[in-house]
Amino acid sequence: MKEIDLILDGIRVISLAVNLPGPLAAARLLELGASVTKVEPPSGDPLAVGAPGWYAELVARQIVLVLDAKDSGDRGRLDDLLAEADLLITSMRPSALTRLGLDRPQDISPRLSLIEIVGRDGEAAETPGHDLNYQAIHGTLTPPALPTVPLADMLGAERAVSASLAALFERSSTGLGGTRRVVLEAAAEHAGTAVKQGLMGEGTVLGGAFPGYGIYASSDGHVALGALEPHFWARTLEAFGLDGTHESVRTVFATKTTAELEAIAAHADIPLNGVCTPEHIGK
Repeated sequence: MKEIDLILDGIRVISLAVNLPGPLAAARLLELGASVTKVEPPSGDPLAVGAPGWYAELVARQIVLVLDAKDSGDRGRLDDLLAEADLLITSMRPSALTRLGLDRPQDISPRLSLIEIVGRDGEAAETPGHDLNYQAIHGTLTPPALPTVPLADMLGAERAVSASLAALFERSSTGLGGTRRVVLEAAAEHAGTAVKQGLMGEGTVLGGAFPGYGIYASSDGHVALGALEPHFWARTLEAFGLDGTHESVRTVFATKTTAELEAIAAHADIPLNGVCTPEHIGK
């Protein structure tokens, strides 16, 4: 790994976060050079059951401890870890964090910053929810289909990394840790901006209205055509002999295999490639 990638060398992270956003953020901080200790409750991390392979990837090179923060002995071990840490990542409701006495970890160590990942904020902060609920609120779903990407969780994880870096930067000038809240619903709202602004969604320019930007069936699968700019679209019309309508694209593409379409596109410098299904990814 390049030296520039290890900008967090010497930074110690304690993560109490389970499920997806917190573990994703902790794994990214580790990639940047931090050391990570993942503290799990006796019940474990549900991600280890739902996606054991992914869980194993995320916790690789981390220290994983099982501690019951409600047990006095285990809590003492946790406080000892926090006293030496730079960042604490959590993903519980605010009331649960308060009950554990971790809403102000600076009382344990003045230099410790809390990165608090929550589902919603304000009056709704205690409302239960998951990625699906936050996407549902902000228009990134196409019912009745379930999403294929946990947008709120993944964007929330990146926000948690940014918040961690901001907290460390602030501490470099103040000498004190702080608290930064990462709201998953806010991440979903940000993702939904493209829909609200009319760029994506049914009938929009990136939602099927323009024939140069879409998914089409080939004779043995599907391809994604991203000929959005005028020069790419002109090349597409010429290379495939199209008249510029959706129907002409569908008709011509359906007569060729995905490999044939990709070869033509590569020769003409057109953004087109086959659509990988989950069973083909990584093969």
